[in-house]
Amino acid sequence: MMRKWQAAVLGVLSITARPSGPVEAADAEWGCQVLLCAAAVNPSWHGIPYCVPPMVKLITEMAEPHFSWPTCSSAGTKAPGYERYGDCPAGYSVGYSSADSGNHSTSEPDLCVKSNICGSGGHNDGGCGETISQPRPVRGQPYYFDIRQSSGSAQRFWFDLNH
Repeated sequence: MMRKWQAAVLGVLSITARPSGPVEAADAEWGCQVLLCAAAVNPSWHGIPYCVPPMVKLITEMAEPHFSWPTCSSAGTKAPGYERYGDCPAGYSVGYSSADSGNHSTSEPDLCVKSNICGSGGHNDGGCGETISQPRPVRGQPYYFDIRQSSGSAQRFWFDLNH
């Protein structure tokens, strides 16, 4: 049985690939194989034997100095997006921590911050100004592709590159 993600990606691939016959995932160019495998949800690409070789090839080539992400022109996709951190809990906003690395400091959006918290303990000094923070959640699947659907809208597929 073909899953929804497979149907969506293969549908896009069939628009420009070999119009004279059906499209098979194994016939796709490498960038399209990566797209098809990255869009796998349940199971992820790790659990699909066909997907392991193209994804391992991708991970290996990413370590090369002049790596260029393989694209899938049939699907109109380019390199994927990347978001290291997940959303903060309700009521929190994104905060930045600073790290000093010798000659310069860096700032990273790795905190969830809630400001103007009223202190506890039964005393009221007339104002609220306390700020609390917590580490921002790190995504297990930080890469994503937005794949256009036949309706014109896009569906986001999150994936990882852990091997």
